Amino acid sequence: MPKYSRIFRNLLLSYIVILIIPNVAGYMSYRTSISVTESVSIENNMTQLRKSQEILERRMAEVESFTRQMALNQDLQVLMNEKGSDDRVNLYGIWKANQDIRAFSQTNDFLKQFYIYLNNYNVVLTPASAYMQPERYYQSVYYKDVPVEAWKKDVLERTHNREIMPLRPAVSNSVETSVITYMQSLPLDTFNGAARATVVVVIDESMIASLLSDIQDRYGGWSHISDAEGRTISLAGIGEADISRLSSDSRFDPDKESQFYNDDLVLTIRSHTNGWVYRAGIPRQVLMENANKIKSITWTFTGTALILGLLVGLLQAYRNSSPLHKVLNVMKEQFGKEALTGRNEYDFIHGNISSMITNNRRLEAELNRQLPLIRDAFLKRLISGEFRSQEEIAAAAAQAGAGLQVERGSIAILQINGYTGMDSVEILNELNAARLIAKQALQDLGRPLHMTDLGADRVVAIFGAEEGEGSQEAGDMEIERLLHELVQGVFDEYKMTITVALGNPFANAMEVSHAYEQARQVLEHALYSNRKGVLSYREARLESDTYYYPLDIELRLISTIKMGDMDEAKRIFRGILLQNMENRELSLEMRHQLVGELKGTFLKLLHQKTFLESGFFEQLKNRIVGMQATEEIQVIAEQMEVLMEELCGFITSKKNDHHNKTVEQVIAYISQAYSDPDLNLYRIAEQVERPEKYISNLFKEVTGMNLSDHLEKVRMDHAAELLRGRLYTLDEIASLVGYNSSHSFRRAFKRVVGVSPSAYRQSMSEE
Repeated sequence: MPKYSRIFRNLLLSYIVILIIPNVAGYMSYRTSISVTESVSIENNMTQLRKSQEILERRMAEVESFTRQMALNQDLQVLMNEKGSDDRVNLYGIWKANQDIRAFSQTNDFLKQFYIYLNNYNVVLTPASAYMQPERYYQSVYYKDVPVEAWKKDVLERTHNREIMPLRPAVSNSVETSVITYMQSLPLDTFNGAARATVVVVIDESMIASLLSDIQDRYGGWSHISDAEGRTISLAGIGEADISRLSSDSRFDPDKESQFYNDDLVLTIRSHTNGWVYRAGIPRQVLMENANKIKSITWTFTGTALILGLLVGLLQAYRNSSPLHKVLNVMKEQFGKEALTGRNEYDFIHGNISSMITNNRRLEAELNRQLPLIRDAFLKRLISGEFRSQEEIAAAAAQAGAGLQVERGSIAILQINGYTGMDSVEILNELNAARLIAKQALQDLGRPLHMTDLGADRVVAIFGAEEGEGSQEAGDMEIERLLHELVQGVFDEYKMTITVALGNPFANAMEVSHAYEQARQVLEHALYSNRKGVLSYREARLESDTYYYPLDIELRLISTIKMGDMDEAKRIFRGILLQNMENRELSLEMRHQLVGELKGTFLKLLHQKTFLESGFFEQLKNRIVGMQATEEIQVIAEQMEVLMEELCGFITSKKNDHHNKTVEQVIAYISQAYSDPDLNLYRIAEQVERPEKYISNLFKEVTGMNLSDHLEKVRMDHAAELLRGRLYTLDEIASLVGYNSSHSFRRAFKRVVGVSPSAYRQSMSEE
């Protein structure tokens, strides 16, 4: 500690200052928070009220959904459509319907007490029992202010459409309570008293009030819910008289979301779904209690944070001063202790780190100075064809900072004329100046390009295509026009003659080396024939003692045919013919050798394993050997293109056969394992040992049908067969065809077949 106590003290002091600043800011925030506590409390309680509204509306929507499910219940529909009579009652159907509705009372608190009245049988169905006389049911569950005859007339015999009876006193199993009643006639589209059944859901007020109980229990407030006509749905913590007085008071605005009334904060929400009004009241003193809590909590946490902050500051000052001391010792060892004389520790460290940063920048600057050489080396590798793939070119360009974005373009070689001997410094200096002039002229063309020197008197320029330039031929003609202007402009201004050799356009970076080779050949031809100006490859018919058929082009042709890509194979083949027959003047002997090389390429292809095992190997081999080099080149080209079509067709056919076998394997596996509920795309792909995406796309391509749809159809076909047999229940059939849920099975069957399983079984029985 004594060795670096000054560093320790400085760090500790800074931590204390850092602690004081947020504490002052915290105090100011505390004073501000007291003033906004009221608005925050209003917002929080409004949020709570909205959540209660959302929950209640969702529960009421579930009640409505329940009535729709009853409307679709097959057993209930059968009962509703029967003609009831006193001497003939479908007791089994009533018992079956009673069993169907029993589970609903256990899924939703709002459905604990409901009943269904069947008009034709004068029967009341409840989750617990069936009452053949409605009066007997009304003896145990009844409204205190409604006699039985009025109940039958207003509830059972009337037509209801999502009707809600407001809050009224009732007795349920000798327990007095208050309830609201939801009523829906069946069928759902019933009008003018033609209802066949009525679904009645009796909802205890306590269940609704419990959704707003937080406001009453937490704040000692009150809550009230009324329907669109102002009739009470639920109230808690306040009487009906107080609500009436509140509503009639002119000082109270019923449309205002939050307001103070008699020292109560009254929050109001009106539902856009059903028009219900939700109100809650919170005493004003409760809001101020929250402010006092904030005050107490703020001071407690501020004091605790200050003490803990001091302790943490001591620890951090000690921990952070220790590594600084170690760094200081290392620097003293490297730079000498005398360097610290008259300076504090921070200045010493700062000075030495600044020195290291300066040295690092010098090194970085030196590397940047070398970057043009790296970029130049990259361009030389590119034109010499040393790269093997587009990815390798992109990586090397990024490393050299070349920013190569060449998708298509052209390449040109500029030859500076007039300098024969290069054995003197003066001539080399003149050439250097001439190259700079040529490069500047190229830059002034205003096109994207890359340049590199080729010896003392040559410059290679790689032109990229500009956006919106149109076809490649148009771009090449524009480059040629600009080069003509460059040659003329340099001559007019500097009396310097330049010969420009322009290769054919290239389609990607991999073809740059081929385009350069063409430009080099054009330049040699121009120098030999003493041509000046701009000469393009397409204009120069080069006499050549050799044919054009490099190894990489041969390998590309072989690999393309092996993949079955006929269009690309023809493009490469015709490009070879174009280079040799139109752009060169081959001697008869060179033509014969070129044909021999092409025949050798096809013989290499035939000796691949894929073709050796085919039945037409010998036939194709004899056809290739039988091609005569003395025939017209067009005839030989047509024969070779036919040969390529046959080879690519064989590859494509083999692929299709393999695809069909894979699909047949998938279909066979599904026909065996369709009853497995865990059968999915992953399991099928694992069985046939292929990727999931491949199997999915292949099945769709071959059959025209999604794999999931085929699996579902297979299951439904077997389900239909089992339904015709009538040996299994619907739940058993669902399990037998691979469904864990009978509900999911029913939906799938109706989607595929068009009718429900029970309707399908019934129709088969009638047939």
